Amino acid sequence: MSTTAEDLRPAGRAAAPARSGRWIDDWRPEEPVFWENTGARVARRNLALSIFSEHIGFSVWSLWSVIVLFLGPKYHIDAAGKFLLTTVPTLAGSVLRVPYTFAVARFGGRNWTIFSAAVLLVPLAATAVVLKPGVSYTTLIIVATLAGVGGGNFASSMANINAYYPERLKGRALGLNAGGGNLGVAAVQLIGLLVLATAGKDHPRLVLAIYLPLIVLAALGAALFMDNLTSARNDTHAMRDVARDGHTWVMSLLYIGTFGSFIGFGFAFGQVLQVQFKADFSTPIKAAYLTFLGPLIGSLIRPVGGMLADRLGGARVTFVNFVAMAASAGLVLAASRVDSLPLFITGFLLLFAFSGIGNGSTYKMIPAIFRAKAIRSGGEEAALGADGLRESRRLSGALIGLAGAIGAFGGVLVNLAFRESFLTYKTGDGAYIAFLAFYALCFIVTWAVYLRPSPGRLAGV
Repeated sequence: MSTTAEDLRPAGRAAAPARSGRWIDDWRPEEPVFWENTGARVARRNLALSIFSEHIGFSVWSLWSVIVLFLGPKYHIDAAGKFLLTTVPTLAGSVLRVPYTFAVARFGGRNWTIFSAAVLLVPLAATAVVLKPGVSYTTLIIVATLAGVGGGNFASSMANINAYYPERLKGRALGLNAGGGNLGVAAVQLIGLLVLATAGKDHPRLVLAIYLPLIVLAALGAALFMDNLTSARNDTHAMRDVARDGHTWVMSLLYIGTFGSFIGFGFAFGQVLQVQFKADFSTPIKAAYLTFLGPLIGSLIRPVGGMLADRLGGARVTFVNFVAMAASAGLVLAASRVDSLPLFITGFLLLFAFSGIGNGSTYKMIPAIFRAKAIRSGGEEAALGADGLRESRRLSGALIGLAGAIGAFGGVLVNLAFRESFLTYKTGDGAYIAFLAFYALCFIVTWAVYLRPSPGRLAGV
C-alpha cells in the first residue's frame, strides 16, 4: 500500500500544496511516535528498493572487470591495456557522483532512481554492439567509460536514504544500503564465471542479456513503490559550504582508503591474479573462481562496520580498521615476495573484508561530524532543534556525495598503481608498498583529528 503526504500528516497540521509524483511533505524521523507509527515502514520500503537499484548500478559499473576476462588473444590487448579498460569506468563513476548527489534534492529520490536505473541500459546496449574481435581499442575505451553511470547511483542512493533515517539508525541503514549495492560487484563476477564455465569465453553478451530485465525491474520498482521527500531538498550552496570545512577533506582521504580500496581491488583482482601468478591462472575461468570472493566478503561485511560504529563510535572503528588494512597489505607484500599464492589470497581477502568494515564506519562518521558541530554551537543536544537537525542533514548529504566521488577516484589510483607497478617491476610489489603507506597515513590522521585528546576534538564521532 502506498503512503502519501496525507497519510503522514499529524492531526491538526495544515495540508501542504498538492503535488504529483509521490511526494511526502511531512517527514520527522527523529520523533519516536512518528517513526514507530509510519516512518519506519516507509523508510524500509524505500531502502529495499534503493538497495536493489544500487546493486544493479554497481554490477554495470563493474561490468568491465568481467568483460576483460573475455578479451582473448583475438583482441590484441595486453595486461596494461586491460587495467586501463577497468580504470576508465571507475573514473567516470567518481566524477558522476557529485551531480548524482544533488539530483536527489533537485528531482526527488524516487524520480531520480527511475532515471538512474533506466540509463543503465545505455552502456549495456553499447557494449553489446561493439564487442567483437577487430574492434578498435579506442572504441572499447569509450564504451567502457559509459559504464561509469552505474557508479553514480551509489551517491544518489546514499544521499536519499540518509534523509529517511533517524541519527541513531543511520549507521545500520547506510551500511545495508551500501553493502547491498556493493554486492553488485561480486554478483556480476559470479555471472561472468557462470557464463565462462558454461558457454565459454566467446559469449560475453550473455552477461549483458542477464542484466537487461533486472534493469527494467529496478526502474519499474522505483516508479511504483518509492517516494520523494520534500525535506530532502537542499540549497545549491551545500557543496560549497562543505568544501570549506576541513573535515570534508579528512573524510574524503579516509574514504579513498576504504571505498577506493574496495572498488579498485574489485576491478583489478582478477587481472592481478592472472598477471602475477600466470602458471596458476592460465585461463580466465581459473581467475574467475576467486575474483568474486573478495567483493562478496567486502560487501557482506560492510553493514557490520556501520553497526560497530553505531555502538563504539565511527572514529574508533575506522582507526583500528586502518591498522588492520596496513597489516593486510604487509601480508600481501610478503606473499608476493615469496611467491606464495595461499598467503597472497589470504591477504587480499583480508583487505577486502577490512575495506568493507571501513566503508561502513567512515560513512557513519559523516552525519556524526555535522551533528557534533551543531551541538557544539547550540551548547547541548536538546538545544539543537529542527533547524540544527535540518542543517546537519543538509551538509551530511552534500559530504556523502563529495566524499563518495573522491573515494571512488581512489579506485582509479589503485588500478593505475597496479598498471605502473607491473610495467616497471613486473610484479605488484610497488603497488602493495604504496597501499601500506597510505593506510598508515589514514590511521595516523584518524587518531590525530578524531581520537587524540584535545580541546577542539568533536565528541561522539
